[in-house]
Order: sequence, then structure tokens, then C-alpha cells
Amino acid sequence: MKTIASLIVAFAAFAATQSLADEPQSGVRVVVPAHDIARGEVIADADLSYQMVPASHSLEGVVTSPDDLTGREARRLLRSGEVVRADDVKKPVLITKGSTVTMSFEAPGITLTAVGKAVTEGGLGESIVVLNPVSYRQVTATVTGQGQAKANDASAIITADKKL
Repeated sequence: MKTIASLIVAFAAFAATQSLADEPQSGVRVVVPAHDIARGEVIADADLSYQMVPASHSLEGVVTSPDDLTGREARRLLRSGEVVRADDVKKPVLITKGSTVTMSFEAPGITLTAVGKAVTEGGLGESIVVLNPVSYRQVTATVTGQGQAKANDASAIITADKKL
């Protein structure tokens, strides 16, 4: 009789663990690298996969959408299967410090351009500082492409290149 009772208790414990194992895991779906991604490498969709992380883990700053990583550059080595934080990636640098930059300013009916030297580096949509070699004025501009930036203030271009 005692052995039957112990068998019933053992079976009940076994059944309880099986029902917990069969339940879907609760958690948060995050994006992780499918393979190691080297520092400086630009991330593509094929480099990413999904993984479930328990909701009890601290997920502050963790990337949950592939759109937040695709086209970004890794700031550090990203290990396969490890969560990626937003500050682990950056926009690829399109203008490096010291490179030649073509600045433009557009207003209705007019476009002004000038060539300068980048004082800071930046990626698409980021603000950089460009030095105009004629006047030595520093102009704040927004990166629009490789070696291209849109000046935020036309007076810096006009004053700097005025040789009339």
C-alpha cells in the first residue's frame, strides 16, 4: 500500500513537470545575430534571427525589431545568439573627419554650394561641423550622402565664399 501511494505521488510530480514543459514559454521576442558580426561590419537582414528572452530579464535598450539593426554598423563584436542593445550599433559613417565635404543650401528658386573640410564625422541624417577653408568659419550641416551635407545656415556659405 505504501509503495502504491509513493508511486502515485511520483507520477503526480512527473505529470506536473510535463505539463509545465508543454506550455509555451512566456517572454519577449528579441533580435539576435545569427552569427558573429565583427566590429565595423554593416548588418543585413540575413545576419539576424529571433530569440525568446524571459520577461524577467532586464530588457532596457534591447533591440526587438530587425529594422533597428539593418543597415547599421556594429560598434563592437556582436556574438551569435546574444541580445543586442541599441548603443551596440551606429549609423555607418559617410563623412570622416578631415575629408572633403560638398555643402549645399536650398531655398525656393536657389541652391548654394560650397566645399569644406569635415571637422567631425557622421552618418546619414547626423549633424557634423564643416570648416570653410576660405573664411575659416565653421558650419553645422546634416549628412545627406557620401561626402555630401546640407548646411543648416545659408549665411555661413554666402559670407564664406563671397569673392565678387
